[in-house]
Amino acid sequence: MQIKFFFGVLCILFLASCSSSRKVTTKRNKKTVAVENKSKLPSVKQIQHIRKLEKGNKSLNKHTLQYIRKYAPLAVLEMYKYDIPASITLAQGILESGNGRSQLASKSNNHFGIKCHVGWKGQKVYHDDDEKGECFRKYKLVETSYKDHSEFLNGRRRYANLFKLRKSDYKGWAKGLKKAGYATDKKYPKKIIKIIETYNLYEFDKFTKKDLKREKRENPKKRNTKPKKSIPEYYQVKKGDTLYSIARKFKTTVALIKEVNGLKNNSLSIGQRLLVK
Repeated sequence: MQIKFFFGVLCILFLASCSSSRKVTTKRNKKTVAVENKSKLPSVKQIQHIRKLEKGNKSLNKHTLQYIRKYAPLAVLEMYKYDIPASITLAQGILESGNGRSQLASKSNNHFGIKCHVGWKGQKVYHDDDEKGECFRKYKLVETSYKDHSEFLNGRRRYANLFKLRKSDYKGWAKGLKKAGYATDKKYPKKIIKIIETYNLYEFDKFTKKDLKREKRENPKKRNTKPKKSIPEYYQVKKGDTLYSIARKFKTTVALIKEVNGLKNNSLSIGQRLLVK
């Protein structure tokens, strides 16, 4: 009887220890999920900016305009935190990601072509660039890519001289990026400067924290309105999908989906990502 009682006590203690360890694991998982929360971005009058551009030149790239509308607030917020001109961040994002439509950007959320480099502990993806099968960083969110771009420039000595320049000196920044080795393309500074001047991105460099606070007050959130059902910005094609079925699902048209995604015909492939908003 004593032996049975002894073994019974051991079993109870063992089960108790197992249950406590499971609770600790659950807490850790919750913390990990919270890190990648997507935050709502404030307005930096990017819609007005685009309308003004379209009035002056209707031949501007519509995909570039869409990119500016979507990511200008993010570039301005990064400018506050890291002192990198918003125009430079936006122009690099536009150029490096092909307006967010490149394979690296659409599948890995890498908008700045940042390679793995020594010490990178995040997710990786392999892509052909200067050499075949080069290692690039992969992110869960585009916001994380923007933040990593800022930290990448801010945390390396070779870019230190850039932060001595004024935020309004986008030409100095563009030339300095090439000189510091950000890109191998000899025309990289000219391409960045052309994007900035074509789309007047230097206007976002003038946006101050006070302007941002005032913009928040001018656009208060409506509390009593019913929340609209959110439509995902991208849709991943599944087996059996057609452009017609996808268009019906997201209450749009086949012609619009083809135009936005640059499709020449109606053929789709499983796993393909389509912009539906």
